[in-house]
Amino acid sequence: MPNGYNGKILHVNLTSGELTVETPPESFYRKYLGGSALNMHYMLSECPPHADPLGPDNVLCLSVSVTTGAPVSGQSRMTATAKSPLTGGIGDAQCGGFFPAEMKFAGFDAFVIKGQSPRPVYLWVHDGQAELRDASHLWGKITGEVELALQTELGDKNIEVAQVGPAGERGARFAAIINMSNRANGRTGMGAVMGSKKLKAVVVRGKEGKKQFQVADKKAIIKLAQHGAQIFPESDVAGLGKYGTAETTGAQQSVGGLPTRNFTSGEFDGWEAIDGTTMYDTILKGAERDDQDRHGRDTCYSCTVRCKRVVEISEGPYKVDPHYGGPEYETTSTFGNYCGVSDLAAIAYANQLCNQYGLDTITCGATIAWAMECFEAGLITTADTGGLELTFGNAAAMVEMTRQIATDEGFGRVLALGSAAAAEQLGRGTDQFLIVGHKQEMPAHMPQLKRTLALIYAVNPFGADHQSSEHDGSVEGSAVSYPDRMALVGFTEPMERRSLGPDKVRYARRTQQLYSAMDSVNVCQFVYGPAWQLFGPQELRDMIAGVTGWADISIDELLLVGERRVNMMRAFNAREGIDREQDKISDKLFKKALKGGKSDGLKLDEEQFARALDEYYRQNDWDVETGVPTRHKLAELDLAWVADELKL
Repeated sequence: MPNGYNGKILHVNLTSGELTVETPPESFYRKYLGGSALNMHYMLSECPPHADPLGPDNVLCLSVSVTTGAPVSGQSRMTATAKSPLTGGIGDAQCGGFFPAEMKFAGFDAFVIKGQSPRPVYLWVHDGQAELRDASHLWGKITGEVELALQTELGDKNIEVAQVGPAGERGARFAAIINMSNRANGRTGMGAVMGSKKLKAVVVRGKEGKKQFQVADKKAIIKLAQHGAQIFPESDVAGLGKYGTAETTGAQQSVGGLPTRNFTSGEFDGWEAIDGTTMYDTILKGAERDDQDRHGRDTCYSCTVRCKRVVEISEGPYKVDPHYGGPEYETTSTFGNYCGVSDLAAIAYANQLCNQYGLDTITCGATIAWAMECFEAGLITTADTGGLELTFGNAAAMVEMTRQIATDEGFGRVLALGSAAAAEQLGRGTDQFLIVGHKQEMPAHMPQLKRTLALIYAVNPFGADHQSSEHDGSVEGSAVSYPDRMALVGFTEPMERRSLGPDKVRYARRTQQLYSAMDSVNVCQFVYGPAWQLFGPQELRDMIAGVTGWADISIDELLLVGERRVNMMRAFNAREGIDREQDKISDKLFKKALKGGKSDGLKLDEEQFARALDEYYRQNDWDVETGVPTRHKLAELDLAWVADELKL
């Protein structure tokens, strides 16, 4: 095994049942690093243009990176990429947990999955061996049941399972791939693609691979891991470890940035009931806790942060099994403040349904919130919902609609399309209440306050995503936050709040490249980043060098990989007929001002947004009229073959 990677890509043809192994050279791994960029190589070279996202021609790529499995915080991530059934363009989603590291130890760096099996199967990969096995007995079962059945069948409780739930089997457009029954490749419908291929699960185990895993500079990696553990208690992510991502609820509320009632307001009166501290004090698993107690806090492979929530509710109408984890900030927001719901138990139960049946919580909750606004406007009625009063604040209706989406029943069949496709099917002016970018529902960070997010939500190739760039706060105000780290990516001077001029566009674009690189190195963005995270860009660079032995790798080279990945995604979308015309976000954000709190009266400025869009294309060296990468830019990124594919 080379340092950090196996040098093996497993190609799976589900139609024929053939499994083949590719052995790329070291230069291939250095060019892409792994994860999302590596997946895009295969999406452009193996997936034919205009493939049906739910048909046999679509390609599903699952990959780790050159650093996955190293004994240091934040490296156990896996990226799933395919053409998205939700957006019609490229789909991309990351997960954490123990599956990614175990996948690396099992002997492969990526699975490239094609075709469509005539019957349900699962892929069993262990210590460099791979086979397809019948999964008919698993079809229709929820994630926890499947995980237990496979542990029994394979006689090993330490296997890791990435699977689709019943929602993915039935083609819900925002179905997720779930591992550990609570970690998700959540966004863009990757579970629907996997389900359409009749691939119920990918199961990995690497007993020997874990023993053989080596890094180039063991001392450097140990030093980095120890440094992370030492600084963690006083770092800005210590609260994240204790209270989870939902600790940010109060901070968002305080500035008027907590999306409420489908983005009609940035303030939610019931925020304290669903905050991370409330979760910690009430439903987090374990009775008595203190700062040293780890009950209710799960982790990913070799990570010191332990931010994953584990909740338990044994009484009342919403009983929650800790096996299915607990809600993150995006989930408490989409099922909570988006829907005007302040019942934490109901939110935790909706989260459990999504993890059992395999749904993205962001799109699920946001789609229900959109339907609620349509219902209150009289555009959706009880005749549509089967008598359900789908009003803001109705926790029982929110839970019931989540159940219907998960089980493909009633009005849930319409909402399982996602809000954009549901609006197109329903008509009646329901599109006026959409909150989407590239047909994907917006996460719980408001572009009215964070103006670069308006731009990124519009131009991001796989739709609105809050983890595709650094947010505005790091460079707004009287001084740059975390100046040493921000200087590494070129930002030393503060910028005007809610500005979106050339400097702010450069900030959005440059940090987009960094986050794109992190999704290719497959690292956790809560651990590595330019601002408040445990580590910064320098430590990211040092980890890669320590694992691989590429001593001359630089931060600029990482940014180049990130830029390469963004350009490949844009090229894929251009091939599918997606260009500047689709680089937009919902009209509601421009036309309807927010109501209440510190963001009262705020809305997006159409002229400011249009100028920023032009500037973004120019800075990227893309065609300003179409938003498509130029041949010059693609050749500069060693992607001339992609330009040939597009006939540029």
